[in-house]
Amino acid sequence: MKNYTNALRAHNLKATPQRLAIINILDLNGHVSLENLYTQMLSKFHSISLATIYKNINLMLESSFIQEVKIPQGKSVYELTKSKHSHLVCESCFSIEDITIDLEEIQKSTSSKTQFQIDSATVVFSGLCEHCKKKSF
Repeated sequence: MKNYTNALRAHNLKATPQRLAIINILDLNGHVSLENLYTQMLSKFHSISLATIYKNINLMLESSFIQEVKIPQGKSVYELTKSKHSHLVCESCFSIEDITIDLEEIQKSTSSKTQFQIDSATVVFSGLCEHCKKKSF
């Protein structure tokens, strides 16, 4: 596990054992739902409440330490904040992968066609991962 104590402090957050455990889980798993996070946290903190998880997630979201990935027709997952990227979601096994795509041109084109000032964009592609695609044939 990386040392995230200083990174938390840089985001004006205290490095509590619960926050460090949340970060460790996100670091190891990449993308984690609240339910999965809660289950994993219970193995280390036997009396932790779901409210504590929500509180810490919300604080880390507000400080941009982590980010929420909204999955269409699915539950949101959370990940450590990284450089801008999009996501690939498998409709069969529900795996999630990061993909780097330059959305700047799409944003400019959409802005000029609609006169809407676009400040940010997120893209989630859904389909079948390589493994599930092979299983279906």
